[in-house]
Amino acid sequence: MKILLVSNYAPDGQQSMLRYPEWLRRGVGALGHEVEIVQPPVVFGKMVKGRGGLGKWIGYVDKYLVFPRLLPGKAKGFDLVHICDHSNSMYLKATGKTPSIITAHDLLAVRSALGEFPQNRTGRSGQALQRWILRGLAGAKHVISVSEKTKQDLLALIRTRPEVSVIHHSLNWKFEPAAGEEVAAVRRSLGIADGEEYLLHVGSNQWYKNRVGTLEIFAELRKYPRFRNVKLVMAGKPWTQPMRDLNVEGAIEMVTPSNEQIRALYSGAMAFLFPSLEEGFGWPVLEAQACGAPVITSNRAPMTEVAGSAALLIDPADPEGAAQKIASRLDAEPDLLARLREAGYENLKRFGEEQVMERYAAAYERAVARAHGAERRAGV
Repeated sequence: MKILLVSNYAPDGQQSMLRYPEWLRRGVGALGHEVEIVQPPVVFGKMVKGRGGLGKWIGYVDKYLVFPRLLPGKAKGFDLVHICDHSNSMYLKATGKTPSIITAHDLLAVRSALGEFPQNRTGRSGQALQRWILRGLAGAKHVISVSEKTKQDLLALIRTRPEVSVIHHSLNWKFEPAAGEEVAAVRRSLGIADGEEYLLHVGSNQWYKNRVGTLEIFAELRKYPRFRNVKLVMAGKPWTQPMRDLNVEGAIEMVTPSNEQIRALYSGAMAFLFPSLEEGFGWPVLEAQACGAPVITSNRAPMTEVAGSAALLIDPADPEGAAQKIASRLDAEPDLLARLREAGYENLKRFGEEQVMERYAAAYERAVARAHGAERRAGV
């Protein structure tokens, strides 16, 4: 089968969305399929530097005026076009007669634009863009969803009923327990002494990552004897001012660590604290489990879906209650973290890359077969 993967506009810098088609190309290609990646060309975008202000609008010309005119010709000769980001759903109409499929990663921006999250207001232009994206998704015949939660969100927002295949992610980097020296090196860089324990949080500053809430939970935990000397490492984007204003003792900021440093942080952590409010999938849960970090995460989907039974679940919106649950469970069950660590390794077996890629290939084959069946019924 010849598959064309449509990637994102490079100047937007959406690294996860740029890595996703590369991951698919390698994985599905290893199954014997011919896979090619195409993305909107940078034509008018060369005229400006940066992506703010005018740069954003010039980028829209490349993405929404230039590329849709090029895609039909590019799609010819392929058996299937896979739009790799639901935010590009408007490209579905530009695939010509070639069958298409699209991945829905999360519907958080769409739901924000519809006013579901007052803490994340969307401007008028953003609302218009998200409505356009939603209309495009409503016209999809085949959708791959990265979680049952994202599937439920999608079907709640559109009246049409496309075929939706839920295919979880696998790990897209070599996350595994790090060598002792790697762990020791990252500890030294953060001023964490030998024998000192730390909790870890990995994330950016999107509202749903709940980083302020993470600090609030940790501040409550420090009130318990078991956690009085435990530290919290928050790895990712620089702290926001509201995070700094909390002035939580024992919290350590680590800005933009490398994958190797994150792997070492996971490997040496007492536990991984991930109280997200929303996610499309929740990749860090799997990363932590792969490195042997016991997971403490939200009692909300899709965190529950990804972590399975291999996590301690807390209410991310109740810092005091979350801390009380963590502390009381560890007091009552001294071996809890060890059991969660082993359960995490077992949970990972559900997310093996080879089986994930086989599911993608099967979804592609169904989409092509259904398209050809519809053509035969229509007498095309």
